[in-house]
Amino acid sequence: MASVIADQTPRLTSLSPGAGCACKLPLAKLEALFAAMGPAPFMNTGPAAGDLLIGAAEGDDAAVLRLDEDRALVLTTDFFTPIVDDPADWGRIAAANALSDVYAMGGRPLFAVNLAAWPGDGLDIAILAQVLRGGAQVAAEAGCFVAGGHTIDDPVPKYGLAVVGLADPAALMTIDRAAPGDQLILTKAIGTGVIATALKRGTPDPEVVAAAVASMILLNAGASRAALAAGVKAATDVTGFGLLGHLHRMLAASGVAARIRAAAVPLLPGAADLAAAGYVSGGTRANTDRMRAVTTLDAAVPAELAVLLHDAQTSGGLLLAAPPGAASALLSALRDQGLPAALIGQVVDGEPGHVHVYHGPF
Repeated sequence: MASVIADQTPRLTSLSPGAGCACKLPLAKLEALFAAMGPAPFMNTGPAAGDLLIGAAEGDDAAVLRLDEDRALVLTTDFFTPIVDDPADWGRIAAANALSDVYAMGGRPLFAVNLAAWPGDGLDIAILAQVLRGGAQVAAEAGCFVAGGHTIDDPVPKYGLAVVGLADPAALMTIDRAAPGDQLILTKAIGTGVIATALKRGTPDPEVVAAAVASMILLNAGASRAALAAGVKAATDVTGFGLLGHLHRMLAASGVAARIRAAAVPLLPGAADLAAAGYVSGGTRANTDRMRAVTTLDAAVPAELAVLLHDAQTSGGLLLAAPPGAASALLSALRDQGLPAALIGQVVDGEPGHVHVYHGPF
């Protein structure tokens, strides 16, 4: 992890009420926003049509515009407040998080521009330089050029990227193609939200923080390639709406339901203990409230595990709906990359968007 400027005051995580993707507007408020907008002639809020393959109405991870039979542009943006105190690590995490939307669609990033907000007075601009260098480092690892960007004066620091990627229109992974029988595979462990909240409020075990940072910095590039090779058609990445929230959105878009085995969901080291100790963000509480009406939670699921299933993630893994015949080989391919990938459930017929969470076997 990069070294923090010695006289940095205050800690970066103290400068915002929310950390990382937990600072996103809750899903319920976003749903209300789109409902309030209604038909908007100045922007395409209806179903995608023509060369616009994925637009606002689809609610997917990124917008997709077909260029020709073999190429489609993937466009996304993501930025957030500090999730760790190390500036370079924050930059790395924010960049990996923004690039993840392209990987979730089955694309590869081409180039990006920085988006940054920074206090004009009171916080050393050299710290922002560390943030930008961290972001550029991860973008370079992805083979993605960073070509400038935009900064504004803001009392709450924020950083992220707007990213353009390229994908094969015939091999897109979208949220609306999960089918009964598909096996649900999660490629990264969850728990970044409770760990970030503990870091913001106190002094969690440095090894716990280091494991979370390593997970958040890790690109979803390899997982995306493995999913494409396995013929996966339905996928999303797990970020601010939590595992159950992002799964619900996939299921609702696909007109199906799912069964999840809670005990099979991989957890980051220390996450369960921190959840049990009450390190729960406002974003996670909003996720829990939103999902209550569409989730059946087995009474045997421990309270701390229930929290983590709703935990607002930052730069989480991919959630893949793999065809039954491809799931085993895909899981092996992901684990061969060193990923803590796990088979956590299956897609079933049922009320669209509903998730039944079991503790033991289905």
